[in-house]
Amino acid sequence: MYGIDEKKIGSTYFNDELVYDGNDLGAVYTKEKTTFRIWTPAAGKVSLNLYEQGDGDNLIETIPMTADVKGTWVCEKTGDLNGVYYTYSVQIGNKVNEVVDLYARSAGVNGNRGEILDLQATDPDGFDADVRPAFNNATDAVIYEVHIRDLSSDASSGIRNAGKFLGLTERGTKNREGLATGLDHILDLGVTHVQILPSFDYATVDETKPDTAQFNWGYDPKNYNVPEGSYSTDPYHGEVRVNEMKQMIKTLHENGIRVNMDVVYNHTYHLADSWFQKTVPDYYYRKNGNHYSDGSGCGNETASERAMMRKYIVDSVVYWATEYHIDGFRFDLMGVHDLDTMKAVRKALDQVGPDIMVYGEGWTGGESALPAAQLATKNNIYRLDRVGAFSDDIRDGIKGSVFDFLDKGFVSGKDDMEENIKFSVVAATPHSQVTLTKAGDKCTNWSGQPGQSINYISCHDNLTFWDKLAISNADDSEADRVKMNKLGSAVLFTSQGVPFMQAGEEMLRSKPNEKSETGFDENSYSSPDATNSIKWDNKGNVMDVYEYYKGLIAFRKAHSALRMTTAAAIQNNLTFMTGLDANVVAYTIQGEVQGETAQNIAVIYNGNPDAVTVNLPAGTWDICVNGKKAGCRSLGTAEGSVTVEGISALVLVQGDDTVSKVPAEDA
Repeated sequence: MYGIDEKKIGSTYFNDELVYDGNDLGAVYTKEKTTFRIWTPAAGKVSLNLYEQGDGDNLIETIPMTADVKGTWVCEKTGDLNGVYYTYSVQIGNKVNEVVDLYARSAGVNGNRGEILDLQATDPDGFDADVRPAFNNATDAVIYEVHIRDLSSDASSGIRNAGKFLGLTERGTKNREGLATGLDHILDLGVTHVQILPSFDYATVDETKPDTAQFNWGYDPKNYNVPEGSYSTDPYHGEVRVNEMKQMIKTLHENGIRVNMDVVYNHTYHLADSWFQKTVPDYYYRKNGNHYSDGSGCGNETASERAMMRKYIVDSVVYWATEYHIDGFRFDLMGVHDLDTMKAVRKALDQVGPDIMVYGEGWTGGESALPAAQLATKNNIYRLDRVGAFSDDIRDGIKGSVFDFLDKGFVSGKDDMEENIKFSVVAATPHSQVTLTKAGDKCTNWSGQPGQSINYISCHDNLTFWDKLAISNADDSEADRVKMNKLGSAVLFTSQGVPFMQAGEEMLRSKPNEKSETGFDENSYSSPDATNSIKWDNKGNVMDVYEYYKGLIAFRKAHSALRMTTAAAIQNNLTFMTGLDANVVAYTIQGEVQGETAQNIAVIYNGNPDAVTVNLPAGTWDICVNGKKAGCRSLGTAEGSVTVEGISALVLVQGDDTVSKVPAEDA
């Protein structure tokens, strides 16, 4: 019936006549029978292979499949197949490919066979009653990016399930000094969302060698709807990885933290050997003539504009959101995807929960075959609703370009960065007091809503904030670099938009690499634990920095005026001060916006090494943040004018009865 000429793959006919819109692709399980459906219009013959185990020579039987509607093939097997493994044999021309079902829900070791699962049986106790923690607006989020292995692989974590999903379920873990680590640390810090680096099944860690030191960030997709086996306690039994990932999410939810997932639909690890390519050759990938386009910079890019690839992405995120209760999605190289696909993702997730976050990297990793106007890049984000993009503007404005180790930013001594910081403060939305031509060559009002600007200083990519300062400001004292770190964090958490931070940034996280020319690792995707792990025993050495981040987060959460939801609200309520010294940025926010408890808020950033004096609006102001401490209690008062120490921030409130007047020690 099928066996369509491969030259027609991706043609108008393919996209118009062979689009299957059903919700039963994959293995649909019941205790009485399991129904299988695969979309492969190019195939002349398809068979189902059933196996006892996820690897090895244990074939149970092979069942011919029947050609059905819209390029699909189907078959049915009676009986309870829970825990049985399976593949498809797809004959295309004279070649037969054994493939894992693209819609497989779990897999055997190393993801080479799918697993048929009674998904309900994988739920931890009480998972059916699991609810997402309360969350209203994107700007209410404080996102903490963590790699499952990094969190617990260092011996100082005190976490038993090192490198596993279950490591994030453990309470009461401590370092050698008795300071909280892992989940307790995250809870104490006060973030609202944990963003986990790719945790679907990826190709670059051998799950059969759990005792061999292996590391990868996970941006090498193999099975998109299957949890990564190396993060489970038993990669050989696929139901274990499903259950343990659900345990992690349930525990985080119970503790008031939402879970965002890093997803990588823009490319696959391999092209020729990918399940996509072996199922429908050349359909799922973009090409320039006879050459594969490489907008990902990883050797291939997926064709999200094609109906069945778009459907796959939408089906996948909806599956993670419903089956695992995932609360948000960070799209790797989102700029490779087309705008219509991101609109479809947003629309589908709204049916699950409009409070599910969607954001990603608003750039590509190379030149894409798709026209720039169709791509979900940063400069097209304003054309989307409630889909955000990372702000490289605030990142580089604060600390200098990530592509130039020696380049400095506002906090590290670079002059003429005031307009860039102002641009970042208003979350890349239009503001009459921001001069775009002075903010930076690439600064445009790309954000239509403040919730679309994901503000960050560092993430897993590039140097950590602390390592960047160590290189760009090598001649400065460590004490001054700590000031720079604190000032950067103050800018981050008092800017409009969505603050995002790399795990460990609050403890001056470093990624040492003796083999590197700089002594630090700026691309640690496969570096050992010695480089990537969070060194929890360092926490006691940097408690002042940790408490500063914690205080800034608490202050932000206490003041809704820092979390405005519309560009109009920012324009109407946020006013930049004028007549300031060079390298100083200051602004006020009128109270009575979004339920703000303060009558007025004033924020001042001083990027100079020396102190400056700034005139304040009339009245008495409580200081809640200075260069040393941050939080929701008064550190003293100011009236008329205020002195701001070198390389520091000052945040003041007026008429706020919620501010504690109990003097803070060493204010």
